[in-house]
Amino acid sequence: MTGPAPRAGKRLHHVSLVALPDAVISTLAGIFDVMNGVALLGISRPGDPAPFHVEIVGEAVGPLGLASGVPINVQRAIDTIETSDIVIVPSVLLRPQGWEMGRYPRLVDWLQRMHARGAVLCSACSGVFLLAETGLFDGKDATVHFGFARAFAATYPAVPIHPERVLVIAGRREELVSSGASMSWHDLVLYLIARYADATTAQEVARLFALQWHQDGLTPYIVFEGKADHGDGEIQAAQQWLSDHFSLAHPVEEMIKRSRLAERTFKRRFAGATGLTPIAYVQRLRVEAAKRRLERTDVSIEEISWRVGYEDAAFFRRLFKRTTGLAPGAYRRRFRLPDFARPSH
Repeated sequence: MTGPAPRAGKRLHHVSLVALPDAVISTLAGIFDVMNGVALLGISRPGDPAPFHVEIVGEAVGPLGLASGVPINVQRAIDTIETSDIVIVPSVLLRPQGWEMGRYPRLVDWLQRMHARGAVLCSACSGVFLLAETGLFDGKDATVHFGFARAFAATYPAVPIHPERVLVIAGRREELVSSGASMSWHDLVLYLIARYADATTAQEVARLFALQWHQDGLTPYIVFEGKADHGDGEIQAAQQWLSDHFSLAHPVEEMIKRSRLAERTFKRRFAGATGLTPIAYVQRLRVEAAKRRLERTDVSIEEISWRVGYEDAAFFRRLFKRTTGLAPGAYRRRFRLPDFARPSH
């Protein structure tokens, strides 16, 4: 992520917040409220004009049922908008069959026109699926909810995707902005406020709405799931065995013994199938098990280290931080239930 671009001057910036049937209302309404809040709650500096005029736009004016079944009112039709400073596509609900390209040709054409006329195109979470359909992200870095990363890569192989990143700003004019998983739309709106108003206003909005920058990235939130749809039966069997025996003293050696393959052949096929070496795969399983124990128990970090397979707690701490971006203690503080939310017994 780069720093905010120079301010474009103290003027009213038109924001088109795109409503489409696949949109998720929480993200759409949240972005609308926070960006409007700068003016409605008097957060701007005295004498400064309101930085944003936010409109909910879509293919037709009027009520529109969103993915959850809740309707929202489209305030303006895209065919009436010649230019817009900022266009934001909110989160969309991805069906089990994935993103179906070609469903919104009018929106895609309009997004391309807005970009050609100078608009900054932004996506929240899975909204990048629609933006990528314009072709403007081909060869440009982007981010998406980590749960949709494989589906996105399969749908848009020309777009380098970084699900561990909160915000990715790309393009020659820094005009392609994507935010990652779920609530990282907070980072998106705070970034836009800092870029088009000023940093002080963004900080005040963050305080007023109790928003937080995800400064540690999204790696701590990602749950490791080993790739299993590779079609190599021998390696799939090894993965299944490993899922219950990763804490053994020498799991890689035992896994190789149990296979019908030579050591070099096994390691080559394992890496080719899963994308990880056997030892790296074991480490990811162990760290994932440690994360659950940190979240759900008060057991010491030293004991957790031993239970997942590491006698050297110092090595475990280094591995955990390298893998998740947080030290074990910091991870526990972030993800464990607070005392007030725990059931009393």
